[in-house]
Amino acid sequence: MLSVALTGNVGAGKSTVAALFAEWGATILDADRIVHRLQRAGTPVHAAIVDRFGAGVLASDGELDRAALRTRVFADPEARATLERIVHPAVAAERERLVAAARERGDRIVVSDIPLLFEVMDPAAFDHVVLVDAPPAVRRDRLVATRGLSPGEAEAIIAAQMPAEAKRARSDFVIDNDADLDRLAIRARAVWERLERAARSA
Repeated sequence: MLSVALTGNVGAGKSTVAALFAEWGATILDADRIVHRLQRAGTPVHAAIVDRFGAGVLASDGELDRAALRTRVFADPEARATLERIVHPAVAAERERLVAAARERGDRIVVSDIPLLFEVMDPAAFDHVVLVDAPPAVRRDRLVATRGLSPGEAEAIIAAQMPAEAKRARSDFVIDNDADLDRLAIRARAVWERLERAARSA
């Protein structure tokens, strides 16, 4: 089984590439979806977050108010680090369980979609790392258009992340998403075909 990490800064188009890889046969493990599942009401992670940050991060139905939590930790590095200490170990354990299950099934290529790969994990734990990237101005415009953020909010989120230049140098494959969807699909397909060849020789 070939274990691949797929990453990219916000607005780069990583999720679009993940969907293409899934269409072409990859098993996708989406870190964000794992986080959402682990943070549901009634889970140990949910309880730990509420214990640390209080009822102000809860919606009326008892689930986490993700926007409120994001606002709470975004401008406070210590609070963000605390949240990461609660969430990241649980996510890592769940991802390892899912990888083991995929290996047991005989899945050929498992792609772990991990936005903060370089920030919170060791890229060397994967056979290959694929980075999806786009210029900061393009990513800002996408965030404004698709997520309803103001330009200032989008700029702040982009500035808070590790610069893509540092990630490009540590990635095995880089897919530039600075054009249209057709061009992105062509570039993603070229990388996918190389991953398939690597899987056959693994």
